[in-house]
Amino acid sequence: LVVCKNDKAHQSLSEQLKVHSIRRIYVAIVHGNIKEEEGTVNAPIGRHPTDRKKMSIHAKNARNAITHYKVLKRFGNYTYIQCKLETGRTHQIRVHMASIGHPIIGDPIYGLKKDRFSDIGGQCLHAARLTLCHPTTQQTMHFSAPLPSYFTEILAKLEKM
Repeated sequence: LVVCKNDKAHQSLSEQLKVHSIRRIYVAIVHGNIKEEEGTVNAPIGRHPTDRKKMSIHAKNARNAITHYKVLKRFGNYTYIQCKLETGRTHQIRVHMASIGHPIIGDPIYGLKKDRFSDIGGQCLHAARLTLCHPTTQQTMHFSAPLPSYFTEILAKLEKM
């Protein structure tokens, strides 16, 4: 969560988003074993054609969306990945990973209907790191957040499988 306390800060952060200078790194656990070590999903995203609450890569008036992913660890039918966003569309990682057949564990909208981890209390997608330029000082700011406990518990269970 980034909060802008004034209009100058808001304008600065909006510009950084527009020119893609803000770096966002997420981690996720997805269904399936991703074959490649890394890859890119370059598929435009917009409102789902029939379900207005969902986003889709098959939408009219879709906007460019690019997600880079890298495998961190494989667990048989699950893969722990890192995602870097080039763009910032609503539900981007969730939509992109589902579109290539690797939905995020615990995702109630784009995930599998029957999921052995469906009762985890959240989805296994986490904003791990954020890097941006401070609007006033122009210093590069780095932020990180630890994994939530349910996420680390699933990783531990997968290690034992």
